[in-house]
Amino acid sequence: LSLAGALSLAGALSLAGVLVEDSGAQAAGTPLELGHTVLPGGDALTHGRGLDCWEVRKRNSSEWCRFVRSNPDCRLDGGFLDYLEGVFCVFPPRLLPLAVTLYALWLLYLFIILGVTAEKFFCPNLSAISTNLKLSHNVAVSLAAHCVFSLTLPLHGVTFLAFGNGAPDVFSAVVAFSDPRTAGLAIGAIFGAGVFVTTVVAGGIALVKPFTAASRPFLRDVIFYMVAVFLTFMVLYFGRMTLGEALGYLGLYAFYVFTVVLCTWIHRRQRGEGLAPPGPWEPEMPTDAEERESTGTSSGDYGEEYRPLLPSRETSLHILSAALSPLDYRKWRRKPWYWRLFKVFRVPVELVLLLTVPVVDPDKEDLNWKRPLNCLHVLTSPLLCILTLKSGTYALYQIQGVFPVWGLVALVGSVLAIIIFITTSNEEPPKYHCVFAFLGFLASAMWINAAATELVNILRTLGVIFQLSNTVLGLTLLAWGNSIGDTFSDLTMARQGYPRMAFSACFGGIIFNILVGVGLGCLLQMTSSQLAVKLEPDSLLVWILAGALGLSLVFSFVSVPAQCFQLGKAYGACLILYYLAFLCVALLTEFRVIHLSTL
Repeated sequence: LSLAGALSLAGALSLAGVLVEDSGAQAAGTPLELGHTVLPGGDALTHGRGLDCWEVRKRNSSEWCRFVRSNPDCRLDGGFLDYLEGVFCVFPPRLLPLAVTLYALWLLYLFIILGVTAEKFFCPNLSAISTNLKLSHNVAVSLAAHCVFSLTLPLHGVTFLAFGNGAPDVFSAVVAFSDPRTAGLAIGAIFGAGVFVTTVVAGGIALVKPFTAASRPFLRDVIFYMVAVFLTFMVLYFGRMTLGEALGYLGLYAFYVFTVVLCTWIHRRQRGEGLAPPGPWEPEMPTDAEERESTGTSSGDYGEEYRPLLPSRETSLHILSAALSPLDYRKWRRKPWYWRLFKVFRVPVELVLLLTVPVVDPDKEDLNWKRPLNCLHVLTSPLLCILTLKSGTYALYQIQGVFPVWGLVALVGSVLAIIIFITTSNEEPPKYHCVFAFLGFLASAMWINAAATELVNILRTLGVIFQLSNTVLGLTLLAWGNSIGDTFSDLTMARQGYPRMAFSACFGGIIFNILVGVGLGCLLQMTSSQLAVKLEPDSLLVWILAGALGLSLVFSFVSVPAQCFQLGKAYGACLILYYLAFLCVALLTEFRVIHLSTL
C-alpha cells in the first residue's frame, strides 16, 4: 500500500526533474515575484532587469517591436513560439485585436490538448503501470474506470489517480515556477483552482442533487487542505521557501496518503474482509455496468455483439488504419451536434497522440497490443521526447559537430522497431509489452509539459497586452482551464446519482495540486549553492487569494457538520455567491479600485 504513495511521489519528482532540467540556469536566489511590482500607472522598473515588459503598451506603437526584441524581460524561456514577438512584430498595431483573438483560440485549444492527453493517454498508462507493479486490485481496475474523475477513494484517488488528474495543474505550476517572471501564475492557478473547485464545483453539485456528505473523508481532506493553505500562507508571509519546507510539502502529501491508507485498512478490518455495502459516510461506488457506460468504448472496441463468430486474421495495414482512427462511427451517429462539433476539434489532437503515445489497456484481452502501431511508437515516442525536451535544444545538438542527436534517436528507434516487428505477431502481445506503458507514460507527460509551457507563455503574453498581473491571470484563465475537466466530470457524476463521490473529489483531488505543485516547483529551483527560493508577494491580490481560499475552507468545515452533513441547494447557492464576491474583489484589487497604501 505504501508503495503506491511512494511511487507517485518518486514519479512526480523524477519526471518533473527531467522536464525542467537546467531551469536552475537562472541567477541563484532570484525572487519569484507572485504579482508584478507594477500595476497600471505605476513605476515600471523591475528588480535588476531594467524596464518591465509591461512598459511596451505605454510606448508608441512604432517602437513596440524594437522594445520587445531588445528588452531581456520580454524573452520567453522555453516553448516553441515567441508570442510576444509575434503580437508586437508580426501583426501590425491595427490588427492587435485579431492577434488577441487568435491567441485566445489557441489558448482554448491548448486546454483541449491537456485534457485529451491526460484523459486518454496519461491516466490509462498509469493504470497499466499500477497493474504491472501489482499494487492493488482497486488501483489496477478502478483507476482505469474512473481516471477521468478526480476521486478521493482509497488508494487510487490519492496516488496514481491524483497524479493523473493533477498532471496539467502540477506541470503548469512547475513550468511557471521555473521563471521568476511567471511564478505568480503558479500561485494564482493553484489557489484560484482551489477556490473555484471548493465553491463553484462543490456548490454546483449541491444544487444539482442534494445529498448527505461522507463525513469522515470530508473532515480528513478539509483538515489536510487547511494545513496546506496555512503553510503556504506562512511561506508567503516570511517571503522564502527553504529546502526543508519544500521537502515538508512533499512529506505532508506522503503523510496524507499514509493516513488514507491507514483509515481504509482500519475500516476494512472493522467490517471484515468482504466487501460490505457502503456506510452512510462512505462514497458510493458505481457498478461495473455504470463504469463501462461512463467510460464509453474506443473506436476498436465494439463489444461482444460486434465480434465475428469465426476468428480471422487481420492484416497489419488494417490493424494500423483501425488503431489510428480516433472516431467511433456508431457513437458518432448517436451523439448530438454539439458533441460532434467538439469532437471535430479533438480529432487532430487525438490523431497526433495516437501516432506518438502508446497505450496499454489492462482491461482488454490483448492489452491493446497493435503490432504495427506499437512498432511505430518505438520510433515516434523517443523522437517526441527528445524534440520536446527543452523545446528541442537537445535534439538539435550536433554530436562532434556532424550528426544530430535526433538523427541518432531515429536510427536506433528504427532498428528496434524492425526487430520488434519481426519477432512478434499481431495476435499476441510480447512478454515485454508492459514496457510500452512506461514509454506511453513518459511520452504523454512530455506532451503535457510542452502544452503547459506554451500555456504559461501565452498567458504571460496576454498579461503584457492587457497589463494584467500574473496572479490574476493564474486565478482566472489558468485556474478555470485546468478545472474545467473536473467541473464537467463531477457535475456529470452528481447528475448520474453519485454526488457524494463527486463532492469528495472537490476537497481531496486538489490536495495533491497544492502540496506537490508548490513543493516540487520550488524544490526544482534550488541549487547546491542556494537552498532557498525567495517568494515576494508584492500585490495585495496574493493575500486576498490566500485568504479567500482559507475562508472558503473554514466555511465548509463549520457549515457542513452544522447541517449534519445534509447538503442542499442553500449551501450550494452560498458557495457560488461567495465565489462571485471573491472574483469581484479580486478584479477590483487588480485595477486598484481596492488598494492599501502600505502594500
